[in-house]
Amino acid sequence: MASSNATAYGFRIAGPCTNERRLIDWPSAFVAYSQCDERAEVNKESYLSAFTFDDAFANYLNSTGTTKGYAGECGAAWVWFDIDRDCLDAATADARKLAGALAYSYDVADDALLCFFSGSKGYHIGLPLAACGSPGPSATFHKVCRRLAESIGSQVGIVIDTGVYDRVRAFRAPNSRHGTTGLFKRWLSVGSLLNLRASRIVDLAREPEPFEIPDPPEPNRAAVDEWAAAVATVEGELSAVMDRRESGAPATLNRATRRFMNDGAKNGDRARSLFSAAANLAELDCSFELAWELLSESALDSGLSPSEVKRQIECGLNHRRAAK
Repeated sequence: MASSNATAYGFRIAGPCTNERRLIDWPSAFVAYSQCDERAEVNKESYLSAFTFDDAFANYLNSTGTTKGYAGECGAAWVWFDIDRDCLDAATADARKLAGALAYSYDVADDALLCFFSGSKGYHIGLPLAACGSPGPSATFHKVCRRLAESIGSQVGIVIDTGVYDRVRAFRAPNSRHGTTGLFKRWLSVGSLLNLRASRIVDLAREPEPFEIPDPPEPNRAAVDEWAAAVATVEGELSAVMDRRESGAPATLNRATRRFMNDGAKNGDRARSLFSAAANLAELDCSFELAWELLSESALDSGLSPSEVKRQIECGLNHRRAAK
């Protein structure tokens, strides 16, 4: 697996996601989990950071003891797609569509994709960013990954969980045990994903299984262009925000917030959409009480629990206010 000294760090969580974030050499940790190394303790619930970082992150985590508030550069060797459905058969069908589309559209060999059953209700699929020209780390890398994944998901016609693209997101480690189901995050060949019944995949996930990390593929022109388009989208969004701030133009209720208030959001995008709507309301100096009145009904109807609705609204309001 190719890695860069500029982004060799990450964090690991041993146990539930609420536990301590520990600084690690991310590529070495990923290899340990892939090989079921005893140091990985795969019989436990555990997580790795979805992105990788440089010395600035290491210094921040060591000095503060937390990843919260970190706003520096990040990178990654893969962009991850998280497909989560209430019905595993539906998740399996969408994972198959995505894996097939990635292999065909970007000429990525089956064995270069990383496909996993999550251990619960879905799948994680990793597209090697070498196909996109191995883009380097940046302060907006995670945002570009999200735009890339959203674009691909839209083209394929599937819904992905966009919450996994937070800069300091924790992502379930390969071969680790799910804390609720007791199943393992199990690697699958593309052939297994395409041909095995969902029930058989669940059976396989009762045990971890070592796997080889594939060599990075050659750059693909379509994938390189897709990444460039995502970069342009993110840069345009940031430029629009800066222009509005500099001009003193008043904040407005954006279309995404109006759409969430009217229609809610689909599974896989519920928490992210609620967070974004709350952040938009914060631009209008909205109180928590008013934000709850405006957003909670659609959020609850979308299937989020009351505690999760409260948390996402508070996080969205606080995030935007901290950025002002």
